[in-house]
Amino acid sequence: MKFGYSDVCLEHDTGSRHPETPDRLRAIRRGLAKRHGVEYVEADPATEDAVAAVHDPGYVEEVREFCASGGGSWDPDTVACEETWDAALMSAGLAQWAAAAALEGDSGRETPFSLGRPPGHHAVADDAMGFCFFNNAAVAAQSALDAGDAERVAVFDWDVHHGNGTQDIFYDRGDVFYASIHEDGLYPGTGRIEETGEGAGEETTLNVPLPAGRADEDYLLVVDEVLGPALDRFDPDLLLISAGFDAHRHDPISRMRVSTEGYALLTDRVRGVADDVGAALAFVLEGGYGLDTLAEGVSMVHETFDGRKPMEPEDEADDDTRDLVEEIREIQGLGSK
Repeated sequence: MKFGYSDVCLEHDTGSRHPETPDRLRAIRRGLAKRHGVEYVEADPATEDAVAAVHDPGYVEEVREFCASGGGSWDPDTVACEETWDAALMSAGLAQWAAAAALEGDSGRETPFSLGRPPGHHAVADDAMGFCFFNNAAVAAQSALDAGDAERVAVFDWDVHHGNGTQDIFYDRGDVFYASIHEDGLYPGTGRIEETGEGAGEETTLNVPLPAGRADEDYLLVVDEVLGPALDRFDPDLLLISAGFDAHRHDPISRMRVSTEGYALLTDRVRGVADDVGAALAFVLEGGYGLDTLAEGVSMVHETFDGRKPMEPEDEADDDTRDLVEEIREIQGLGSK
């Protein structure tokens, strides 16, 4: 794979006790150093105009001034320092690079994956939250639309937390589809199945809040029976994966049971969905707070594109997951199975 990366993102200092630290990127780099076929690309940072295309200009200015004054705690979870401004623009720029590279034809072993921080999917149009300042995936999606490189963009968020920011930014839009698998009841408490979009965006939001403890087989059932059919109907030109790795069974801040092999399986499935609908495919880093499991998860994505065939799970999806999938298919107008 091609990985977008910049040392600028290491300068976003959240303090020694914060789970979203520069060590996340260092751990990923160490893990990828053991693999072959890894290529790194340094992109340009996003411009303020590109960020303001999905965020209120006044909020963008507020972040700039907050960082220029030395930063601090924006809220109890979201911390900035003076260098956070440059890191946040770079993180968004790396996501823009991934989307543009995919649309230019990078695929297969050259599929782009942006390794930026701070993450982005909790950032709403006018506020930072959940470790996030600018919504990287949203900036990338909007940039692809504004450049005329795509008419429709889909974002599939497999982070364990619901990406409330990405959903909110595009909730009434018909040109961006947002889908999320997340742990039910976990921060920020959004992402109900009834949240399907409004106005021109009706049926362009898809939420699958899984109960705690669900594993590989449950995630795969959702991709096969809900996400795939929904994206086939939406017909995107670009599919962005908001790739968090905090649903891993050993991640310290979630209760899901996805294995390292599960991320290989998810990668293989979304690659198949993208191929089926004829969409370019790119990955954007979100969460993942166990350093070893984060590094292993990103490495599994890479190895899957490098030719490794993942092993299917032996267990069947939980009956409650099957019932939830059936209910969501009805709500989304996908019919029953």
